[in-house]
Amino acid sequence: MHVKVATSKSHRMLFFNTFAFTVAFSAWLLNGVLVTFLVSNEIFDWNAVEIGWLMGIPVLTGALMRLPAGMLTDKFGGKYIFAGTLAISAIPMYLLSKAETFTEYAWCSFGFGLTGATFAVGIAFTSVWYPKKNQGFALGIFGAGNAGAAGTALLAPTILLSLTAGDNPDGWRMLPVYYSIMLLATAVIFLIGTENKKTSASKKTMMQMMKPLKDPVVWKYGLWYFLVFGCFVAFSQWLVPYFVNVYYLPLVTAGLFAAAFSFPSGVIRAFGGWLSDIYGGRKVMVWVLVSSLVISAMLMVPKVEAFSPGKGVIAKIPGIVTEVTENSVTVGKRVYKFSPKTAEDEINEIDSEDMHIFPIKKSWQEAVVKVGDKVKKKQLLIKGTTRISFQANVWIFAVLVILIGAIWGIGKAAVYKYIPEQYPDDVGMVGGIVGVLGGLGGFFTPIIFGYLLTYTGLWSSAWAFMVFITFLGMWWLLKDTTDKKIINK
Repeated sequence: MHVKVATSKSHRMLFFNTFAFTVAFSAWLLNGVLVTFLVSNEIFDWNAVEIGWLMGIPVLTGALMRLPAGMLTDKFGGKYIFAGTLAISAIPMYLLSKAETFTEYAWCSFGFGLTGATFAVGIAFTSVWYPKKNQGFALGIFGAGNAGAAGTALLAPTILLSLTAGDNPDGWRMLPVYYSIMLLATAVIFLIGTENKKTSASKKTMMQMMKPLKDPVVWKYGLWYFLVFGCFVAFSQWLVPYFVNVYYLPLVTAGLFAAAFSFPSGVIRAFGGWLSDIYGGRKVMVWVLVSSLVISAMLMVPKVEAFSPGKGVIAKIPGIVTEVTENSVTVGKRVYKFSPKTAEDEINEIDSEDMHIFPIKKSWQEAVVKVGDKVKKKQLLIKGTTRISFQANVWIFAVLVILIGAIWGIGKAAVYKYIPEQYPDDVGMVGGIVGVLGGLGGFFTPIIFGYLLTYTGLWSSAWAFMVFITFLGMWWLLKDTTDKKIINK
């Protein structure tokens, strides 16, 4: 049963839950850095689609296993389920160090992806130690374990460079070994530091435990979580190759930027829970989705240089071209002046060290006739060319990415505030199915990103996809009012 008042024991359980989840989450998203490193250093020759699959496979395992993990937590308590999940995950993580082919790597990734199921375990095991009035904030603190992704993005690239230094490309294989040791050690610490506690759901049959799945509100929560959590997971991994390929950043620097995206999104969840307590989940979600739509639209504009026909000059009267200079064309006695291309027009603004926030436009003209040509009235004498360069500056891009990550973090807390409130004895089950849908977002989106990149050739196509699905989520939320009372409760 849930406690009536939070105690020091409650806070101790929250600490160990958050610590263990941080470790699990850092392992869950390891492929974002490791796969990028292996491909960038030509250790494995995987294409964009294969990269997307390898990033998505661990997320798929974590997503699919959240429901059974949540049910087991409701039935048996979180202490042994959490520790057991970590210990079992350590085995395929270690075997990853032995992988030689795409298939072997994929199977090991499928195995260690079990770490993602700890979210459903931790949600249930945290909520049982807190009364309803404190659960939003407590679950927000637990959810800050998402910042484990920042730890991997920040530290793993440096460790990889150290392991492979001195012409030792196979040195990368020690990184999964380190992670497997970390998972096993965390399992032991969790067993020692926590006390088991069950809800009344432990007395329910399997059919009774699955009854909340018939409630459409559960699936609505899951759809929201698909957006705010699934996309966070996807970009926690996808941003590393994004920065490497679009902005030509070293892997370590790309990891720093990816960490800057992941860390705020994790730690801000407690603030999101507090906002939901004050203003209601529906209002918070509307704000989250509108903000996400606007920022995604800004980020979808690619780093681009485009050429287009510009303002030209046509003959006002017929005649013979008698002279062509670098800035004029003479037809008969009439002289037509134009602006020729200059050295400044040759400057590549995209790779310029100067920061340009807005697109840069440059125009020039050049003659298309030569001396002796007979021209008719309104015939083109001088063609115009316009070059538009959009730098998509890396610093501005990074700020927007960090901002949208933080917004998604608030959205994650807004969704999970209401699960223990509406389903106090089924937090594991309901949290599990919501987590499944969110995890599936994290699985499918990197794969979709890979296909979009292959077919469009644009890395920013990932953000175009975000505009699309965020718009659908916002449209559905504003249109449907059947759960307004529940969500604003």
